[in-house]
Amino acid sequence: MLRLRLPGGILSAYQAKGLADIAERFGGGNVDITTRANLQIREIGAAHPLDVLTALDELGLTSRGAGADNIRNLTGSPLAGIDPQELIDTRPLTRGLYHYILNHRELYGLPRKFNIAFDGGGRIGVLEDTNDIGFAAVRVGPSKPVPEGIYFRMLLGGVTGHGDFARDSGVLLEPDEVIAAAAAIVRVFIDHGDRTDRKRARLKYLLERWGIEKIMAAAAHYLPTPWRFAPAEWGEPRGPIDKHGHVGVHQQAQPGLSYIGIMARASRLSAAQLHGIAGIAERHGSGTLRLTVWQNLILSDVPDAEIPDTVTEIEALGLSAKVSNVRGGLVACTGNAGCKFALADTKRHALAIGDHLDECIALDQPINIHLTGCPNSCAQHYIGDIGLLATKVDTGGDEEVEGYHLVVGGGSGREATLGREIARDIPADELPHRLETLLRGFLARRDAGETFHAFANRHSVEQLSAMAKQEPSPPFRAEREGPIASAMGG
Repeated sequence: MLRLRLPGGILSAYQAKGLADIAERFGGGNVDITTRANLQIREIGAAHPLDVLTALDELGLTSRGAGADNIRNLTGSPLAGIDPQELIDTRPLTRGLYHYILNHRELYGLPRKFNIAFDGGGRIGVLEDTNDIGFAAVRVGPSKPVPEGIYFRMLLGGVTGHGDFARDSGVLLEPDEVIAAAAAIVRVFIDHGDRTDRKRARLKYLLERWGIEKIMAAAAHYLPTPWRFAPAEWGEPRGPIDKHGHVGVHQQAQPGLSYIGIMARASRLSAAQLHGIAGIAERHGSGTLRLTVWQNLILSDVPDAEIPDTVTEIEALGLSAKVSNVRGGLVACTGNAGCKFALADTKRHALAIGDHLDECIALDQPINIHLTGCPNSCAQHYIGDIGLLATKVDTGGDEEVEGYHLVVGGGSGREATLGREIARDIPADELPHRLETLLRGFLARRDAGETFHAFANRHSVEQLSAMAKQEPSPPFRAEREGPIASAMGG
């Protein structure tokens, strides 16, 4: 398997075409979009690693620091530079830290899931509060002890698979101080983090042993100037996050231009699709593709007059910019088709859930469903509206079957909540019907305008568990004329 680090999840059409060629010539012919806005190419033949690495170098890409126990998980705002709402373009910061790490080999020695994210305050979030280190842009207005302007809050110790969101470190950083701050925290972890237990090799556990004050004091020794401590209240509230702002056609900050959020089934692109979408980016956009943590891609800088033709060309590739409120938030890890830790074929089951729910139920608001194959939680099941953790289920036969534990009510950002488990050991083939029943209960019992997140968190585990166990009522086809039909384009 080839795992690529893409600073901020951005690549050129030229690079995308080159990766498509690599997947077709040396791999299994597909490219997967990961939950960290990176790309993976699988099934590379044993005779081809040198050919692949040479081809990558010629594309201006590298896999250095991208595998085993190396830092690779660096994300930035997918709409950086084009978002009408953003406070700051995070691309220079993600690129800057990317190259800083590559040029300081002593920073490679980090756990395989050590995560860093930059949120620019735009309409699409990057889940920065679930990262070991997260930077969140804030605006500080007048009449504060610091000059008015855009700063970053630094968050530390997020790892929702282990039950924690990141905590505010108490400092306010100017943009040109961020890379040094990240490097200082990384160096403290490398020197003092616990590497004797793979499951505890995260910043969260150093925070639990030391506390934030001691970590910040240790990190200060690596900085050219002291920390600027400031209460979080100095920053203005973050702008709203559009839960499915990564799907469909949306206006950019630049007049007359739009971006198109494109969904691929099971977050997988064939080599032909990747090559084709790169060609569309060259013809109709600026020749750039952007990846998101929601496992889709964004085509930016399309003139408004060319949107209809562009969407038609996208659909001709078997991709879509028009999806339902279920499918737009369906996230699945690699699953046991490509990961030795996974206990279920998460991508296949995600497709079955999406197909079933799109056929039988209409949702008039976005919902996130996260499937993860093991407790490492690459798909972050605890922060989905609905989270599914793979397991093996004993059905009384000769062999165990693939199944899931069901978690509901998770969220991030302003809705930061860890989901609660309401059912265990659901066989995978029963799951679509169980979720249908749960969602029908939500539609029947919700208050006016209530989100699923709010609904789930005002009901008890027992009430939600009972809803998920009820027999689903027959599909009411009239729904096909309602919100889901509009969301699917007809």
